Amino acid sequence: MSQEYKVKLEVFEGPLDLLLYLIKKDEVDIYDISLERITAQYLEFMEAFKVLDLELAGEFVVMAANLIYLKSRALLPAAVQPPEEEAEEDDPRWDLIRQLVEYKKFKDAAAHLSQREVDQSNLFARMAESPETAQPERPLGDVSVFDLINAFNNVLKRIASKSEDLREIFEENYTVSDKIDFIMKMTGSGVPLKFTELFATVASRTEIVVTFLALLELIRLKQLKAVQEEVFGEIELRRA
Repeated sequence: MSQEYKVKLEVFEGPLDLLLYLIKKDEVDIYDISLERITAQYLEFMEAFKVLDLELAGEFVVMAANLIYLKSRALLPAAVQPPEEEAEEDDPRWDLIRQLVEYKKFKDAAAHLSQREVDQSNLFARMAESPETAQPERPLGDVSVFDLINAFNNVLKRIASKSEDLREIFEENYTVSDKIDFIMKMTGSGVPLKFTELFATVASRTEIVVTFLALLELIRLKQLKAVQEEVFGEIELRRA
């Protein structure tokens, strides 16, 4: 399957974006992050990237190694902390926290400037839809790859709790092309399809992976759009 189709997602940002996503998802303050929890969650995403055979920037691997180091250091008694760190602060989280705070400031400023540019252009744009026909849903861009990977991970966890007949799985021959056709048929009626409904009948880990790759390709080709009614809410798939 991996030889037939390899994904390179241009919408990936960087490891700090993933960490900020995880912090926001947990609804915790940046200054209160748990190294143990955020490292586990980050490595869970890394495992999903590996399962999907995604091409990732090397910075993701570097950050994974750094998180593991910080987590290990946090477990050490003060008496055996690395000497070069003793002159700094006792909490090994601070360097990471500083990076996250500075990066978030940069992202927020960039988002603010982008919004101002949109608002400015709207001043000169012609009247579009009337209030009665305007759609309140969040746009496709608001459903990040991290949202999709998180939903994918949840499906994997569900199937992992079930016993699988490995011989039967290896005999199955799923292709991304077939799953693209399958997804297009499921969304053909125009009725929004919940992400979980797409995987309701999958029988194996292999089928989950191929189906998800097909979904990513359809979104990349702008055949489908993914929307959420609220932040971290249920993802719905609709024809673009």
